[in-house]
Amino acid sequence: MHALILAGTTEARALATALTATGMRVTTSLAGRVREPKPLPGDLRTGGFGGPDGLARWMREHHVTALLDATHPFATRISENAAEAARRTGIQLIALRRPGWTPIPGDRWHSVRTLDEAAALLPTLGRRVFLTTGRLGLHAFVPQGEAHDLWFLIRSVEEPDPPTPHACQVLLDRGPFTIDGERALLREHRIDVLVTKDSGGPATAAKLTAARELGLPVVVVRRPDPPAGVRTAPDVDTVLALLSPAAADTYP
Repeated sequence: MHALILAGTTEARALATALTATGMRVTTSLAGRVREPKPLPGDLRTGGFGGPDGLARWMREHHVTALLDATHPFATRISENAAEAARRTGIQLIALRRPGWTPIPGDRWHSVRTLDEAAALLPTLGRRVFLTTGRLGLHAFVPQGEAHDLWFLIRSVEEPDPPTPHACQVLLDRGPFTIDGERALLREHRIDVLVTKDSGGPATAAKLTAARELGLPVVVVRRPDPPAGVRTAPDVDTVLALLSPAAADTYP
């Protein structure tokens, strides 16, 4: 069997480790947005495939028998391309999606569908914003027309793509983060509202606890649904259980 992992999450690394330990051939694909990725077990490729056509062609040429989508829950384009490529080739596809976050008593969450909705809501909630939605899509927070007086602390792993809000400070950092560290960060920058995507997982969940303890509102961008008909798994063990031996016979 040859598994192609579409990576971008910590679960992708754990999945590659688990599969190579079984003796399976594993290729992990990274989009190439992180300049210095950590070493991964098995083979590694970087860069795009050229849409569903290119992905299907690559899988046929390299005799892939299982396609595992372990990308970020908000990486909708590659997930849609994976679903279409799997449909065209008949190759087994499993999407690894860690469970999303759920509010608990004391949380002051405001659920929105998009970054644009989050940006529109902010002036009603606070003026100093901790923005943790990643380095893409920050143009949604650049004022259009009538200017606002918001200030942003933007945290991302890599330097954000322009345009970014005019009044901002960029903090380059990578999780996991601690509750003590997040609490201190919120206090140091006098943050009064947090914006995040519902990426799930423990690595960046400490900010939610710190915001709850400090009584801060949190704007949560809901994750999109996976493509229709795609089988999903919440963790690595479930993916391993779902990988059918019959997948070895999928390639014609």
